[in-house]
Amino acid sequence: MVKRRGSSLIRTASTSKFLPRKLSPTTIALYILFLFAFSIFIFVFNAGNVVEDQQNPIISHESIPQSPPLTQFLQIADEELWEAPSRHGLRPCVKPTSRYKAAQGSDRYLTVKSNGGLNQMRTGISDMVAVAHIMNATLVIPQLDKRSFWQDSSTFCDIFDELHFITTLQGDVRIVRELPKELVLAPHARKHFTSWSSMGYYKEMMQLWNDHQVIHVVKSDSRLANNDLPLDIQRLRCRALYHALHFSPPIESLGKKLVDRLRTRSGRYIALHLRYERDMLAFTGCTYGLTDAESEELRIMRENTKHWKVKDINSTEQRTGGFCPLTPKEVGIFLQALGYPPSTLIYVASGEIYGGNARLSELMSCFPNLVFKEKLATEEELKAIAKHASQSAALDYIVSIESDVFVPSYSGNMARAVEGHRRFLGHRKTISPDRKGLVRLFDELENGQHREASSFSYLVRQMHKNRQGAPRKRKGPSPGIKGKARFRTEESFYENPYPECICSSKAV
Repeated sequence: MVKRRGSSLIRTASTSKFLPRKLSPTTIALYILFLFAFSIFIFVFNAGNVVEDQQNPIISHESIPQSPPLTQFLQIADEELWEAPSRHGLRPCVKPTSRYKAAQGSDRYLTVKSNGGLNQMRTGISDMVAVAHIMNATLVIPQLDKRSFWQDSSTFCDIFDELHFITTLQGDVRIVRELPKELVLAPHARKHFTSWSSMGYYKEMMQLWNDHQVIHVVKSDSRLANNDLPLDIQRLRCRALYHALHFSPPIESLGKKLVDRLRTRSGRYIALHLRYERDMLAFTGCTYGLTDAESEELRIMRENTKHWKVKDINSTEQRTGGFCPLTPKEVGIFLQALGYPPSTLIYVASGEIYGGNARLSELMSCFPNLVFKEKLATEEELKAIAKHASQSAALDYIVSIESDVFVPSYSGNMARAVEGHRRFLGHRKTISPDRKGLVRLFDELENGQHREASSFSYLVRQMHKNRQGAPRKRKGPSPGIKGKARFRTEESFYENPYPECICSSKAV
């Protein structure tokens, strides 16, 4: 230390001794250049640290199997998250044209056995209203399905406002509560009408009136074509579904209470149709993320359900093809990537989730404000609909229709019916997940290919920028498919009743 201090003093003395001397221009230039380069190095080093601090955190691939790792995304403006797409001046239009022929009294009767769950029955009943009009028949209040998977004993008036249904359509179709007594035991023509049939088909079916006064329709779902029907028939279907087929007053009243309670809690909410019940997974053969025991249970259920025609299903192919419902975990990642914050209030419209709370926890870890009708309503309020799946589904339907955003995890009957109704009411925001595209992104995420949350979020949002319920015409059949099979690939009329029941303000 002493030596270093001494040498330092000597250097100082030496320097002061030679200060009067002038440094050469070359030395001065090199000295200045050195100081300038050193300053730039310090600036760049510090600036690099600042930029690095501002970047989104790197996703830990090791944490992916435990829970959705995407906990921080770019902040998305409220209007982008919640505002409905522009309706471009479109409005509901269901008024008959000047060519429409009003209902006529008829002594020919159409009895109907509705089939399926709530929304399958609702759209089927609406079809039967139009069929009764085409065939100039009196429609008897339909019988509801009591023997399907749901085993619901509800009658028509338990779920629907029967009087409202009859009076609203009195200018279109004569509707009675039951057959005249003298016809109850008379021979009936039992008919299984062909799916997706044209108006011409039903004109031909009118020949049955020559020998029978009563035609009994065995199935009601999808009995009318989605397209190429007269405008007045399409509008009649809309009047039947959206204006006439209201739920019963008790269900409507409780549904309104649930919506009000959600609004009181948060002001805005998402309705999530989480289609992850046992029957759906068994029917679709989707076992991704399930245990071997659970997969086997679902296979046995599928084997034992006679009316499910397809028994041998490759679960992997189903998922990669986009034919499986999103899992609760995948829904959580999806909503996060869209930009919804953890505080978002989400009403879960569903039956019993397969796997219970263990599976729901993967969604709840991302969005703790999950609400079910069982927690939103009192036990006394729900007592009347206990063990009545269709009445319970009606509550979910009301809350879903009135939500700020509707998100279905699968494109089943309810998802399609809710989307179509929301379009009819003014193109309310409905985000339809591109399941095939999302599965590819989820698998890439699982493999560590998307390490930045912001980039993953960008890909998801770009994929869904045109899947949020904006006005568009109904999609036709898939290319290359011919014959009757093409009807199965068309977009359902009730999923998107544009342009027949939705038109511009200038249209008639």
